[in-house]
Amino acid sequence: VLNHAVEFAGDGVHALAVEDRLALSNMTTEWGALAGLFAVDETVLRWYEARAAARPTQAINAASVAELRRSVETDPALWTADADATYAKRLWLDLSTLTPHVSGPDTVKAATPLATLEPRRVAIQKAYVVSCVNSRAKDLREAADVVRAVQRAHPGQKVAAAAGVSWYVAPASSQVLADAQASGDWQVLLDAGARPLPPGCGPCIGLGVGLLEDGEVGISATNRNYKGRMGSKRAHTYLASPAVVAASALRGYICSPAAAIKGDAADAAAASAEPSTVSYGIESGSPSSSALPATASAASSAIDGFPAALSGRLVFLPADNLNTDGIYPGKYTYQDDITRDQMRAIVMENYDPEFSRLVQPEDVVVAGANFGTGSSREQAATALLAAGVRLVICESASETFKRNAVNNGLLVLESPALVSWLRARFDSGLTIVTGLDARVALTAGKVALVDSAGAQVFETAIPRIGKAAQEIIVAGGLENWVRQRMAAAAN
Repeated sequence: VLNHAVEFAGDGVHALAVEDRLALSNMTTEWGALAGLFAVDETVLRWYEARAAARPTQAINAASVAELRRSVETDPALWTADADATYAKRLWLDLSTLTPHVSGPDTVKAATPLATLEPRRVAIQKAYVVSCVNSRAKDLREAADVVRAVQRAHPGQKVAAAAGVSWYVAPASSQVLADAQASGDWQVLLDAGARPLPPGCGPCIGLGVGLLEDGEVGISATNRNYKGRMGSKRAHTYLASPAVVAASALRGYICSPAAAIKGDAADAAAASAEPSTVSYGIESGSPSSSALPATASAASSAIDGFPAALSGRLVFLPADNLNTDGIYPGKYTYQDDITRDQMRAIVMENYDPEFSRLVQPEDVVVAGANFGTGSSREQAATALLAAGVRLVICESASETFKRNAVNNGLLVLESPALVSWLRARFDSGLTIVTGLDARVALTAGKVALVDSAGAQVFETAIPRIGKAAQEIIVAGGLENWVRQRMAAAAN
């Protein structure tokens, strides 16, 4: 699904609340997708109607929502995919075979069935129901409901976070906080020992209090758990639903709500349970819409100021899925006064702290597949520029990262053939100074590798840089390009 939009459909969609759909759409970026889409249905209409009744705004009010419903009901074709729509591929998942999973540690892409993980009694020191993704009113209610269920199962006993566990909760917004307070869910969580944090970015991006320290294990209902994102790089982070996070906070180890409610009896049952096999598949789409690899465009010439060619040492980063948090740690994202020298020192800190020492100005960086996936943050591009890197060639790249890169003056090109050749010869290390020089003909669409003796050892085609991208690069980024156009128009 790299660089595609993912449209969710099927009978199971109708059972998903809007909050669940928002979380799923958010997570499509971890697949390398550009967006996640759900068609407007009765669930969405009722959600809007409830919002309009509770908190009418200029955009969402009784009249506007009534007009939306009228349009959906009288002209449904406007709100669903065309009958003859074509797709690059179809992915299906049998929800009846799906059981709760926990992602991690330290990666979104590795998930373990909760029934498998629970008997291992993975101890935790911190638990989080925070962030804009999984800390909406519905999520806080699910966590509070676990506390209530434990209270009902053990009347008269104090229900609180286990000894040695710090549990943090933060609403996704001030409106969510007001809703959770009105429902009583917020107070239930506080009474159970959860420590309140204000709305907005916090531990999920490595800011504020409650960060993971060396050797600690945390479980979080957030959307990303890359090493070092929520604190120390020597800590480990798992991702789970708000209900599982709440249960784990109460028991002190990763477990299901049933384990928190029933105690040791549930533990024994979990130890003997066999997780079901998830049934899923991938089907090819229509030939007319198949995703084609990037190919060289028609020959182009260099505009004034644009280098027709670049050359530099080839530095190889063999990892796939090197995300923006690995390139530029989230904890620095909101430090607006950070200098370029400081950016150079921290670039790739969460991937390889040695990178900033090894890289030199004018180096050509070559990376694996799905480079720049994850959060959209322009500093992932500008930090590489601060290190003197002007060109990244990768097997494939997140389209969001590519846009951020060129908009800030960094070139990103794709060459699966180049990466395959390098993998066959360099198979160890995070940052590999290959001893090769890369000579890149940007307008001719070609890259050649030369060894220390001056002999060419490899050559392959790469996408050519067109005029539009050249103009942005020459201007030093999209912002400067726009300013120049506005100034020219004014004159």
